[in-house]
Amino acid sequence: MSKSFRFIPQYTDEELHDIQTKGLIWTVHQAEKSPQYKELFKKAGVTADDIRSLDDLQLLPTTDADDLRAGYPLPLCCANPKDIVRIHSSSGTTGKRKILSYTEKDVQMFNTQMARCYEMAGLTPEDRMQIAVGYGLWTAGAGFQQGSELFGMFTIPVGPGNLQIHLQMMEDMGSTCFGATASMALLLAEEVERAGIRDKLKLRTIICGSETRSEKMRLAIESKLGLKDSFDIGGMTEMYGPGTAIDCHCHTGLHYWADLFIIEFLDPVTHKPVPDGELGEMVVTSLRKEAVPLIRYRTHDLACRVPGKCECGLNMPRHSAIMGRSDDMVIFRGVNIYPGQIAEVLSKHHEIGSEYQIMLSRDEKAIDHLLLTVERAAGQSSDNDENLARAIEKDMRLQLMVRLEVAITDPSTLPRTFSKSKRVVDNRH
Repeated sequence: MSKSFRFIPQYTDEELHDIQTKGLIWTVHQAEKSPQYKELFKKAGVTADDIRSLDDLQLLPTTDADDLRAGYPLPLCCANPKDIVRIHSSSGTTGKRKILSYTEKDVQMFNTQMARCYEMAGLTPEDRMQIAVGYGLWTAGAGFQQGSELFGMFTIPVGPGNLQIHLQMMEDMGSTCFGATASMALLLAEEVERAGIRDKLKLRTIICGSETRSEKMRLAIESKLGLKDSFDIGGMTEMYGPGTAIDCHCHTGLHYWADLFIIEFLDPVTHKPVPDGELGEMVVTSLRKEAVPLIRYRTHDLACRVPGKCECGLNMPRHSAIMGRSDDMVIFRGVNIYPGQIAEVLSKHHEIGSEYQIMLSRDEKAIDHLLLTVERAAGQSSDNDENLARAIEKDMRLQLMVRLEVAITDPSTLPRTFSKSKRVVDNRH
């Protein structure tokens, strides 16, 4: 990794430690400007002056989405209202929306972290970026677009949905990079393959975010589109938006910007740190956010810190792909299961595609059943379906310690979506 990059900083371990220490101290003092934070600190018996080193981070209380909802309409806001230039909202299914405020510096940092991600993906200002993510209150569209413009790329802001417009613009505008959810990227790849127009496109890179993408799904998208590479991008509205992390060409985890955020990996129940390489909940503290700094914010995303240094040479820590959410865990016959664990087992079977669906039901005897439906890979004969299903069932039993039923279906049978795929259907009512 060269130091000549325009947006990606390169630090020594000592420099990162110093940046994080100073950022943490500044952040807790900034947070005390919020009556909400001040009350949370009071309940925890801590003040900003108590925080003098990174070791003091554990003295601070954790926060979560409930704190954002409780402070509606401008929760946890630490900036003067006249200094707020924008709001965004994260998606939610219950209660009031989580509104996040942004100062001008917050917007600039948001754009910069996205530009870092484009640089990490090997793009240059000569690339043409086509955007297929949501606009409006959502952060994704604004982040992908303004980061692209800051980076200097020709930007095509189409937005989600309408596959035919995307294909037309991709061909007419010579788009070389596509930003979308993994589900949308797979839809595009399948349509390009069906229409036989791959040779008419200049697309060489895809950046996927917003949902978990299995290795099998990544390879399917790359193969169908003939890509040079594709990348997973991390982020959430509370952390500015997308762009907080991205994998490099080594694909051994997502590098996150440790000069902007401290990420702890904690046991979701005990809130104690878990060892590197062990699954834990990502708990985030921001280091530069002005309007709504994060203090040990529980994301409920499950991942692990990847140990060691990456071969790419960038001295930024890595976390694994998101394996699921602590609040999306499926309890089946007393066993805790995350969708990401199922995807990991399925990735070992080349005879199946990347799409799957988990169906939970309960019979008249109150016994739970789990049906896992997977698609047969293109070109594979259905003659081996029964043997393949039994093999997957055996692997699931060995890896997850549960007995489930597997059904093999034809390619492109399971529902497709422009947004996040619905992997779990729970009919146990």
